[in-house]
Amino acid sequence: TGSHSAEAESQTEWTDVQKKIIPWKNSTPSLDLETAFQDRAAKLGKSNSRLIVVASLIDKPTNLGGLCRTSEIFGASALVVGSLHYIQDKQFQHLSVSAEQWLPLVEVKPSQLVDYLQQKKTEGYTIIGVEQTAKSFDLTEYCFPEKSLLLLGNEHEGIPANLIHHLDVCVEIPQQGIIRSLNVHVSGALLIWEYTRQQVIKQKQQQ
Repeated sequence: TGSHSAEAESQTEWTDVQKKIIPWKNSTPSLDLETAFQDRAAKLGKSNSRLIVVASLIDKPTNLGGLCRTSEIFGASALVVGSLHYIQDKQFQHLSVSAEQWLPLVEVKPSQLVDYLQQKKTEGYTIIGVEQTAKSFDLTEYCFPEKSLLLLGNEHEGIPANLIHHLDVCVEIPQQGIIRSLNVHVSGALLIWEYTRQQVIKQKQQQ
């Protein structure tokens, strides 16, 4: 049918855009990403979000698939993963429910993260870590900048010390229970939603 062919054409076009921006180390992604963000907003009727979710330290396909789905649903501008091979994993695909077809994916290996974070700082992004430290901001009191990069930690080790030094701010989620840690996909989803609530929904209400 016409609608199916239009959808297939749009999907093919978006796949071509994705290919232009990955892997990060072999391209000059900044301009390509900006173009991709605008294309995606125009094609899908979504906000021009400037939230980059960095999941390079996460290695469970289920968490990555869930984050991909959450990032796409709330209109994040890109999801950064440690390897694009995860996309072919059946557990990833089961959780992502095809979100990877509509969300820009950028490959940045853990060893490349320092360089990547520094580059994003020069582009005006605030580097935000989900981490409990003595100077962490409570999520309920933190105001997200428009250009926010969310760095998520590994399932077991969290964010390593060498990357903590590159964060502009740490944000923690207030907790009431005895268990002191949330699943990383859940933590990421809560911050993605809060960014969306502050930056995107507020803007729509003001229009």
